[in-house]
Amino acid sequence: MSWRRIRWMGLLAVAWATVGGRAAAQGGEPTMTIGRLHYDGGGDWYANPSSLPNLLEAIRSRTPLRVAREEKVVTLAGDELWNTPYIYMTGHGNVHWSDSDLTTLRRYLEQGGFLHVDDNYGMDASIRKELARLFPGRALVEVPLNHPIYHLVYDFPRGIPKIHEHDGKPAQGFGIFLDGRLVVYYSYQSDLGDGWEDPDVHHDPPEKHEAALRMGVNLYAYAVGFGG
Repeated sequence: MSWRRIRWMGLLAVAWATVGGRAAAQGGEPTMTIGRLHYDGGGDWYANPSSLPNLLEAIRSRTPLRVAREEKVVTLAGDELWNTPYIYMTGHGNVHWSDSDLTTLRRYLEQGGFLHVDDNYGMDASIRKELARLFPGRALVEVPLNHPIYHLVYDFPRGIPKIHEHDGKPAQGFGIFLDGRLVVYYSYQSDLGDGWEDPDVHHDPPEKHEAALRMGVNLYAYAVGFGG
């Protein structure tokens, strides 16, 4: 199935969810979700276990998008990748993609997929290297503040929010664009995943937790074509 078709199915889910509750009457759990990318290299791809369920709940409660309650673990070698419009990766350590992984990920993105890389403090050096291999000659650039990803559902006029201090540097959102479409978003010095976690994990103030969730809602909405 082409990614154009999958994105259209996402919009159909919105329509069903808003017409007299007919989507809920269909029964069963929605299949749209977030794919957590299980990657090689030694990094802890499984970090922040409560983050994605909390983000999915925010998407369910704040938008008409019907998404599952739990994430789906995907690999670049598995078939589930092709049924997942938004894949998320995080960690504190090393990332490595094989040549075969790069070919698959490149094709996934070219066909409409979306990758969100969220540095959990420690993966910056390796992920920049791998992203340079993914699309040689396409620089990782700062996403402009007028991009829809900062305004689609919630307004972020100053860009990605700063959740955790790390090195004390400002939070930045970098991206790779294909034919004008943002296909990779790299959240750097922000740590959205920590902000999505249960509040008692990192004891972030409520406004930080809320800002992280709002940014995550925008990211998912953009990935599936909602409101764009």
